[in-house]
Amino acid sequence: MPRTPAWWFDGSPPPAWARLLAPVYAALVALRRLGYRRGWLRRRHPGVPVIVVGNLVAGGSGKTPLVLALVEHLRAAGWTPGVASRGHGRHAPGTPRWVEAGMPAALCGDEPLLIAQATGVPVRVDRDRVAAARALAAAGCDLVVCDDGLQHYRLARDVEIEVQDARRRYGNGRLLPAGPLREPLERAADCDLRVLNLGVPVGPQTDATGAGEWPMQLAPGELRPLAGGRRLPLGALAGQRVHALAGIAEPERFFAMLRAAGIAVVPHAFPDHHAYAPEDFTFGSPLPVLMTEKDAVKCAAYARPDWYAVPVRAQLPEAFWQALLARLPARGA
Repeated sequence: MPRTPAWWFDGSPPPAWARLLAPVYAALVALRRLGYRRGWLRRRHPGVPVIVVGNLVAGGSGKTPLVLALVEHLRAAGWTPGVASRGHGRHAPGTPRWVEAGMPAALCGDEPLLIAQATGVPVRVDRDRVAAARALAAAGCDLVVCDDGLQHYRLARDVEIEVQDARRRYGNGRLLPAGPLREPLERAADCDLRVLNLGVPVGPQTDATGAGEWPMQLAPGELRPLAGGRRLPLGALAGQRVHALAGIAEPERFFAMLRAAGIAVVPHAFPDHHAYAPEDFTFGSPLPVLMTEKDAVKCAAYARPDWYAVPVRAQLPEAFWQALLARLPARGA
């Protein structure tokens, strides 16, 4: 994925070509939304409740940690969830697939593979989210979590959750390509819940961050050796220098998390969804390598003993989970 244009978030003016194209994009978005509102384009429901997790801003905002937390809490509440995803960046994107824990990320996408490995729930990748949701329902799932499908209107949904990066928010507030917005700002009002990704915990949690917003903090877990072996507390590397690798939308968020744990970071930022090769790890100094779990699923095949994945766990107020469950129909209804 190309790197985020600087003008989206740094306050600089968009180039002329971007400003000229933005109205064209806006017209297409408006026409598509009108088609669904007027019934010219039809929505389809898989017959089981659907929770869509997405954002208005192009790029990452913390959706995957939230999806993992959703699956965990929904199972605890008695649901049997499955996850539908497009599988961004995978080979043969037109081919639907069931995601299996040991398959190459190139076949299914890094985020679906991470979700499948971390949760064990059925994960289906398909450009057609309706087909994916129906396949999950047919496989015995009584609820579908759609990872990044806010703009996939053809899939009818019961709950929409918008995820926002607390630092970037909506950037310059412009539509693509002049800004980061996939849809106009007023679209946010249609979402049932808004989650604000605050990043690493920095103090006591609050029950809300603003009108209709719920705070999400990402707590790092124990280091997992990619080559197998005993896990280590993150603090075991405090005071040491490490190579930190991140191929995510906001690499600096990962580096900052490690620095907050007292680790001296030599940062290596790669594009989001980067397809790693062994030569990417020619760093010139024999230091431990720490990476996100999303990166780790693509590097396990050639991992060395001092390469570690750093898992994160999404933490949200209990009131958020109550608000979510209250919006779902009764199980079996």
